[in-house]
Amino acid sequence: MADVRLNIAGRTYDLTCADGEEPQLQKLAGLIDEKVRAIPGSTEVRQLLFAALMLADEAQEAKAKVDRSEPQSDSLRAAVALAESRETQARDELAAARREIEALKAAPPPAYGHGND
Repeated sequence: MADVRLNIAGRTYDLTCADGEEPQLQKLAGLIDEKVRAIPGSTEVRQLLFAALMLADEAQEAKAKVDRSEPQSDSLRAAVALAESRETQARDELAAARREIEALKAAPPPAYGHGND
């Protein structure tokens, strides 16, 4: 476990967290502090409440954007899969055509009749 000191709204908070989580917690505390300082002239509790509401609103908006983009991502993945399938099919057909051309090149010339036809 690790100890981390966070500064939010002019107050210091000492917390214990898992090792390695300190930078993330300090970053999050900075976001909260930024929101709190954007709300002047209120009590600390109200500032923290509004900061929490603003952050929750931002998180909800971000989730909504992700939710809206998922169907588009699914469509793009399906289009890529179809394109890859068609590419594979085209490569197979090209390889077959090359083999056929090589076989024709290697085949003896056709025997034509000697005027008895």
